[in-house]
Amino acid sequence: MLLNKNLLKFPKKTLEKQEFISIKDIQEQTETKSVSFAVGLNFYKLFWIFFIGDFLGVVIESIWCLITKFHFESRSGLIYGPFNPVYGFGALIAALGLNWLSKKRDLWIFIGGAILGSIFEYLCSWIQQRIFSTVSWNYGNMPFNFHGRISLLYSLFWGILALIWVKDCYPWLSSFIEKIPNKTGVYLTWMLVIFMLFNIFISAFAVERMSQRHVGIPANSSFEQFLDKHYNDKLLKKVYPNMIYVDKN
Repeated sequence: MLLNKNLLKFPKKTLEKQEFISIKDIQEQTETKSVSFAVGLNFYKLFWIFFIGDFLGVVIESIWCLITKFHFESRSGLIYGPFNPVYGFGALIAALGLNWLSKKRDLWIFIGGAILGSIFEYLCSWIQQRIFSTVSWNYGNMPFNFHGRISLLYSLFWGILALIWVKDCYPWLSSFIEKIPNKTGVYLTWMLVIFMLFNIFISAFAVERMSQRHVGIPANSSFEQFLDKHYNDKLLKKVYPNMIYVDKN
């Protein structure tokens, strides 16, 4: 009887242990699946906001150009693909700088967006001129402009965009990004990071070399010769049709 009693106890303990481990494993799997790779405003979420902003900004401005000028015109900021980092960084700044206003009155969101957007637009124009001796827009003929880099009209547009972003765009975009499967999202993110870094750097070097050719500076290295051959003025004029040469100062 003693042996039988012990035998009865052993399976019971084993079963309890197996059930405990099984429940723990299920809880860990459930928690892993419920946490997105892009939760909150981590690196992955911010990169996807930048990447999607790059793309959507070009699409929206191209449609605007088609409606107002009745012809298609490249609005890309990079050589490869319909991407423009200005819109990408603008989306990043909006995510980081405006979302804290989401529970404030619409007026405060509008004012915050108008101020933040105007500062960003001014800095983009100034940096482009200082580095590449070019500008891609000039509001000098518009009323209430400041150094031709920003104007009251476009500042108001920034305010309207801020309202649309905070109320509609960001909540939907954030939810969309977090629905991407974790493994797919991580791998795809790093592939796109490498692609965008290459795209940004080769575009920057090509535009800088174009500015040098404009003032008669010859190629002094094999890399500059490579840029002259593969990224000539004819190609870059198609990508940047509105680029104008100006003095760096």
